[in-house]
Amino acid sequence: AMAGRLEPHLEALRRELPVPDPAVLSVLLALLAVAITILIWRFVQGRRSGRKAVLLLGLCDAGKTLLFARLLTGRYRDTQTSITDSSAVYRVSNDKSANVTLIDLPGHESLRLQFLERFKAAARAIVFVVDSVAFQREVKDVAEFLYQVLVDSTVLKNTPALLIACNKQDVTMAKSAKLIQQQLEKELNTLRVTRSAAPTSLDGSATGGPAQLGKKGKDFDFSQLPMKVEFVECSARGSKGEEGDADFEGLEKWLAKIA
Repeated sequence: AMAGRLEPHLEALRRELPVPDPAVLSVLLALLAVAITILIWRFVQGRRSGRKAVLLLGLCDAGKTLLFARLLTGRYRDTQTSITDSSAVYRVSNDKSANVTLIDLPGHESLRLQFLERFKAAARAIVFVVDSVAFQREVKDVAEFLYQVLVDSTVLKNTPALLIACNKQDVTMAKSAKLIQQQLEKELNTLRVTRSAAPTSLDGSATGGPAQLGKKGKDFDFSQLPMKVEFVECSARGSKGEEGDADFEGLEKWLAKIA
């Protein structure tokens, strides 16, 4: 009986409530989707902007410290093997508000992993410097260090941009960036098959076995990695020697892009 008495009132209320227009509903849903996308993008950007470091990595004598000095001062200086890190703010030449912290890390075998462990979480990008003259002789060592960087759990999670800087191009015997890329891909492909350890983290803690480098069942190439990888040819010394400028326009453009 109560339901019967309420029925006319409910019917009147239903008539009063507007029927939602499908077009309006579509617009509202689209706006909601855009708002969620913006929130996700801001979250990702916030995490990225919290990482301001660009790490200079590579073996001993690859030319990291001279590159570091040239980028900051433009001047040539004699360098020696680094035993600790050096850092400084690098400002992009055409946009003084855009800057990153360059950190030059030691390349000595007994030091490089412990310094990478210290700074890897802050890395927005990594410049991996290769001695293009000694590359053929050092290819296995270069690939070994690069492999350790690429399968590190923090690096895989944060996916910093990676630039392979093929240095010492002023020397006639220097190998080209294309050849260095091909040789590294071949060597990394061999390494991922032969490595039996589980180097998921530089501190030695494995999380469920070794990280898979590239795509299973396919020969390794850099396009399979979660981060963007680029190669440039450069010369910290420069073709005119100590009195001239460094030749690293490609490196400067890349730094401007990631800053």
